[in-house]
Formats: sequence, C-alpha cells, structure tokens
Amino acid sequence: MGLDYSYEIFMSPENVVRALTRLAELAPRGRETPPLAVTLPGGERLMLPFTSRFKSEPVDCSAGGTLELDTSVVIAADDAVREFYLDDVDRIDDQGRVSVGYVYLTVRFSPAWHPDFASLQFTAATSGMSRMFAQSASVRKVFTDLTAAAGGVCCLLDTETEVFDLCWLNGGPVDGETVPGARFPHFHDLVRAWREPGSTRSGTRTAP
Repeated sequence: MGLDYSYEIFMSPENVVRALTRLAELAPRGRETPPLAVTLPGGERLMLPFTSRFKSEPVDCSAGGTLELDTSVVIAADDAVREFYLDDVDRIDDQGRVSVGYVYLTVRFSPAWHPDFASLQFTAATSGMSRMFAQSASVRKVFTDLTAAAGGVCCLLDTETEVFDLCWLNGGPVDGETVPGARFPHFHDLVRAWREPGSTRSGTRTAP
C-alpha cells in the first residue's frame, strides 16, 4: 500500500465557486485537455481546466454529493519539490516553477460530519508526492493561499496517522499545531472554533 497524504480545506458551501475558480488559475497553461463543464449546487456552471475521473464529459452536481477532479497546479520548486523531480529536472521552468499533478480533488458539498461546511480534499497520487506534500513549504503555501483566497476557515494536512497537522485557521497560517493537540484535543473542538471571515458564526456541528 502506498502513501495517500492529503490537504483538506473547509469553507462555507457558497465559497466553493471561489475556490474552484482560484484553483483553475493555478493550473498549467497550454494543456490540450478540453475544458470540463461542472454544474454546482444552486445551478452555477463553471468551466474548469481539469478532468473528472479522467474524462471531460459534463458533470452535474446540482443535487449536491461529491465532485471528483483530476487536477494539476503550478508551484515554486523548493528543495523538497526538486528532490521529487530529481529524475525529471526538465519539468522545472526558467522561473523555477513546476506543474504538480495529478493531484486528486474530492469536493464534498455537505459532509455528514460537518454539514454546515463544504470541504476540498487534495490527495497526492503517489507515495513520493505524499512525502513532498509533507516536506515542501511551497506545496503547503499553495493550499494555505488557496484557503485564504476562498475564504476558507481551516486547512489540515492528513499524513494517515491519528494526528492532523493544522495549517490554517480563521484567517491565518498555523505552524506547529496538531489535532489532536494541546489546543484542540478532539476534532469537534476544532470545528467549534471555525469562524467565517468577517463573521462571528462558528461551526456548531460536532465531528466524530
């Protein structure tokens, strides 16, 4: 079994459009993949430069549920990224950037364990990419920046242990904190602390 590390971003459901729009801006240019039409809950339609389950047929999520996307993002190549691409250094451009993908994205519009918030979970495709997720400051910044741009309340790194790394909370980056941890002994303690930007509303549902 390989490693399947992931970053997960939580936000109000109405912010999913903003998150996916920003994610599309991070995609590499010049790809030959045709744009993917996605209909979101509420009927809004987006054209995204990705595939869904490696297909480009329109996807209808107007009834909710989940959306599966195969994504790629351009990031700055730090030491951890360069080590991952050691055998393929030509992929790093003259600006020191590289396209990372596939990164598998699952969008859950109303998860049962915290239905007031949607989640975007980005899962590494290989064990090597998983290690890069955990070690690269550039990768971490991509997902915390995306959290900020989307008005997300929280971003976590899941390294397939019982402890999650807390990367972003309520408008700012977080370093050196975990869930469970001293500040949040249980996941539902973290959910209760969530605040939407510009709002006093907090997460009121408990998680397992």
